[in-house]
Amino acid sequence: MSEENLYTFENPEYRKTYWHTSAHIMAQAVKRLWPEVQLAIGPAIDEGWYYDFDAPFAFTPEHLTQIEGEMKKICKERIRLERSEKPREEALRYCEEKNEPYKVELITDLPEDAVISFYTQGDFTDLCAGPHLDHTGRVKHNGFKLTKSCGAYWRGDSKRKMLQRIYGIGFPSKEELDEYLTRQAEALKRDHNKLGRELEFFTTVDVIGQGLPVLLPKGARVIQLLQRWVEDEEQKRGYVLTKTPLMAKSDLYKISGHWDHYRDGMFVMGDPEDDGKECFALRPMTCPFQYQVFLNRARSYRDLPMRLGETSTLFRNEDSGEMHGLIRVRQFTISEGHIILRPEQLEEEFKGCLELAKYLLETVGMLENCTFQFSQWDPNNTEKYIGTPEQWDEAQTIMGKILDDLGVEYKVAIDEAAFYGPKLDIQYKNVFGKEDTIVTIQVDQLLAEQFGMEFTDTDGQKRRPYILHRTSLGCYERTLAYLIERYAGALPLWMMPTQVKVMPITDRAHEYAKNLVEQLKAAGIRAEGDMRSEKLGYKIREAQMQKIPYMLVVGDRDMENGTVSVRTRTGSDLGAMTPDQFLARCLMEIATKAKTVE
Repeated sequence: MSEENLYTFENPEYRKTYWHTSAHIMAQAVKRLWPEVQLAIGPAIDEGWYYDFDAPFAFTPEHLTQIEGEMKKICKERIRLERSEKPREEALRYCEEKNEPYKVELITDLPEDAVISFYTQGDFTDLCAGPHLDHTGRVKHNGFKLTKSCGAYWRGDSKRKMLQRIYGIGFPSKEELDEYLTRQAEALKRDHNKLGRELEFFTTVDVIGQGLPVLLPKGARVIQLLQRWVEDEEQKRGYVLTKTPLMAKSDLYKISGHWDHYRDGMFVMGDPEDDGKECFALRPMTCPFQYQVFLNRARSYRDLPMRLGETSTLFRNEDSGEMHGLIRVRQFTISEGHIILRPEQLEEEFKGCLELAKYLLETVGMLENCTFQFSQWDPNNTEKYIGTPEQWDEAQTIMGKILDDLGVEYKVAIDEAAFYGPKLDIQYKNVFGKEDTIVTIQVDQLLAEQFGMEFTDTDGQKRRPYILHRTSLGCYERTLAYLIERYAGALPLWMMPTQVKVMPITDRAHEYAKNLVEQLKAAGIRAEGDMRSEKLGYKIREAQMQKIPYMLVVGDRDMENGTVSVRTRTGSDLGAMTPDQFLARCLMEIATKAKTVE
C-alpha cells in the first residue's frame, strides 16, 4: 500500500483504528452525560463499532441524539489519546475505585504475564489494548452516526446480565456518511426480515419460539422447488439418497465427538448425568447417521467413492441474541452430503463438490457475491479439536494444495475449522454487510477411525477411507433469505410461487380467463386467476406489489382473437400474444432458469 493511503480508509488497519477511537469517543460521551453508566467492551467491527453499557435506563433514539451531540463536542476539542500501563493489582484497584466491575472481570481473566494498558482522553480513561488515533479531532464531527441500540448479553452468555449495545458508523467526510446511509436505506427495503414477512414468505410466532420460523405457503413452495432441483442435480452427479433419523442416543454423538466438542450447541433430551436412563439429542448434523450406510456391510475399493446425499433437517441451540429472520435459526434444512473415498480420490471428489456448489450458486444468481475462506485449526487451542498436530498438518497441507491446484482465491481463517478437519467455507454477505457461511466442503481424515470404517483395497489390505463433508446449496432457509434480498422479492420466474396472474376485464371474460388458468396449470405453470370485481389498475398494482412475474389481461377483443395481453411486474406492456406463444416464452425462461423477467 502506498504511503499516501496508509492514513485513509483504503487501509483496513487505519479504518479499524478510526472506528475503535470512535467507540471510545462514544463511551466518553455516555460517561459525561450519565456518569453512573458502567462500561463493558467497545470494539471496532466489520462496519463501524459498538460499545456495551450497563445503564439504569433503556437507551432511546432521543438518548442516541444526545450522545451524538456530545461526541461532536469531544471531536472538536481535539483531545489527545495517551497510552499507559499499570501493574495488575494497580489496574484492578483503579477499576474498582471507578466502579467498573466489567473491567475488573476482564483484567482478572487476563494471563498473568499480560500487558495491561489504558487509554486516556481528557477526563475519560478506558482499559484497552489499542491502537488509537492520536487525538479525537481525527474523527470528523459530521461524519458519524449512531445507528441503533439493542440488548446484548455480557460476553455473549445468555446466563449473564443483559447489557445495552449502541452501534455506530463513521467516515472521514459527511459525503461518505450520506452515501453509506443511502445504501443502508436501500438495504432496509431489501431486508428479508422485513420484505419476507410483507410478501408472506415466512413469519415467526412467540408461542412457537425464537429461531423457529414458520414457512408460509410461498416460502414453502420456493424451498420445495430448490430442494427438488438440488436433489435432481446431485443424482445426475452420482449421489444416492438417504433418509436418516432426526435424533439419536448420546452414544452415537460420543463416538463422533459431538458430545464432547459440540454438546452446548445441541438440544439434549433427558439427563446426561443419569446413567440409568437413555439420553437422546436432536441431530446438529447428519454425518454420524450417514456413516451407518457405509457400515451396513463390508466394503471394498469398488464401492468408493460412495456419494451420499440427504435433504436434512437439523437442530442447533443458537444463542437467542444471534437469531435473525431466516439467516440464523435453531431448526433448518440443508443440502447435506458425505463422500466416502480412497485417499487418492480426494482431489477429484473435492473438485466435484466445488463445481456443484458453484454451479448452483451461479444459477440462482449468488456466486458473484461469494468469497472463499480456508478455515483451519488453531494449534494453540487444541482442546477444541480431535486428532494430533501431525494429522492436522497433513489434512491442511492436502487441502491447501487442492485449493491452489483448483485456482481458488481464499483467505485463511485460524480456529474456524470443524473439530474434526479443515474446511472451505463459501461466504455470502447479506444486504447489511453481515457475512455468513452458505456452503462448506470439509476434509476429514479422523472420523472414519472413530467409527471403525474401513474398506478392502486393491491389494487385499484393510484401509481407512477419507471423508468429504459438504453442502451443495447449503441451508435452504438462509438461501431463501439471501434470494429475497438479492432480487428484492422479485425472484426469477422458475422459483416464484405464483408465476402468472390472469385478470379478466369484464364478467364476460371470466370463463375465458378460467380456461387460460387451467391451460397454464396443465403445462406446469403456477397460475392463478383474479376474478374480483375490482378496477383493473388496482389488480395490476397489487400483483406488481406481490412481485408476480406476468399478468395476463383478457377482455372482449382477446376472446374474439384468441389472445392474451401480457404485462410484467416491471411495468412493461408486451402486447398481445396467443396463449401458446406466451406459454412457450414462460417454458423457455423456466428451462434456462433465467434470472430476470423482462
